[in-house]
Formats: sequence, C-alpha cells, structure tokens
Amino acid sequence: MNVLVVTCHPDDMEIGCGGTLARYVQQGHNVTFCHCANGNLGHVIIRPEELGPMRIEEARRGAEKLGITDVITLNVGDLYVDHRDQKQVEAMTEIVRRVNPDVIITHDPEDYMKDHREVSLLVFDASFSATVPHFAEGGSPFTGIFAPIFYMDTLAGVNFQPEYYVNITDTIEQKLEALDCHDSQIKWMRDHDNVDFLDMVRTCAKYRGYQSGVAYAEGFKICKVYPRMTTKRLLPLDD
Repeated sequence: MNVLVVTCHPDDMEIGCGGTLARYVQQGHNVTFCHCANGNLGHVIIRPEELGPMRIEEARRGAEKLGITDVITLNVGDLYVDHRDQKQVEAMTEIVRRVNPDVIITHDPEDYMKDHREVSLLVFDASFSATVPHFAEGGSPFTGIFAPIFYMDTLAGVNFQPEYYVNITDTIEQKLEALDCHDSQIKWMRDHDNVDFLDMVRTCAKYRGYQSGVAYAEGFKICKVYPRMTTKRLLPLDD
C-alpha cells in the first residue's frame, strides 16, 4: 500500500502521526512524507535564510528515524502556503500522481493556524486535480484514484474528536526520537517558552490511549465526501 502524508511544517508529521507512520513502515507499506512549508520563521533568533535549510535537514533526519526515506519539500516560506496558488496546486498534484497513494494523511481543515488549514485544502484540491488527465499535463501519468483522506489530530487535541485510533504503544519512543531530531524547535521551546514539547506530545498520545484502551494512541478523522469513503481499514490494525 502507498501512504502519502502531507504536513505543513517539518515537525508536524512526527507530532500528529509519527507513531502511525512507523507502524506502516514496520508492516512493509511504502510511506512518502511531504512538508509544504520550510519552517523558516519558526525561531526568534535564527534568521529565516539559515533556519529554512536547517529545518529541511531536520525533517529528513526525523523521517529517517521512522524508516521513511522518501521525503519531499515544497519549500514554501512560512505563512505563504496557499491552496489558491496555482504553482503550489500543480506541485502537489504532481506529488499525488507520482506517489499514487492508497491513503493520504494531512491536517484537519479546522486546525489552529492558517498554514495548517491551507495545507489541508491544498491536499484536498490537488488530490482531486490529480485525477483530471488534462490538468498540468507533462508530468506523471493520470492515475484515476480518489484516495481516502484521513485528518490527523490537532495540536494538543483541541476541538478534535477522533473517529479512528491507532495503537502506537510499540512506536511511541520511535515517534519521540524522530521529533527530537528537530533541534531548532525542541530546544527553542524549552529555553524560551519553558515548554517541554516532547513531554506534551507524549501526554497527548497517552490521553488518546486512555480513550481507546491502550497505553498510547494517535487519533484520526476521515474526510467525508464522495467518493472518498471506503469500507477498507486503511490505518494500521493491531495484530
């Protein structure tokens, strides 16, 4: 099975669904990770021109911890992700066509910040555009697939009621090790905001675990539009 996860910032993937992606990899599925923004505005001291490349490298190292080697960036500056930008739509359309996903995971369309919401809309629109054979011609062949879209949890789980849970008890440490690769963010939040972000992410996973009867879990909702729904269980199941 081909899995495409599209997030906004380089560390959003580990936060929202890193444990689930590690399980996909363990089960032999092909996972491609794309982050749209380069995270260049995510620091008070480090300048954007230095931080962007730094965070792209952190994304590569974090994905590698989860066993993901196919890492793509659209390299859009923070606060400039725009689902109405034709170049961004065409770039995401090409990614969907290349990956030919059986399932897509991305942000909830009502997440807490503009860039996250724009990514959600961009993925929705581009995954439809990928099925239109004469749109953005000259790239990969037309796939004809309307991939089901799953929305991952919001930051701290605010205003998000999961419809599906994935048991990540066996991959929680791997998830946190991957997140810890994002040195520019973890250290900055600890030093300047007095926030232990790794502990916060662990606590959120433990809370979802309480809800679903396991030690640690990640929560998801499915995009409910025609023809995205499916009778198949596409998220990892317990043995």
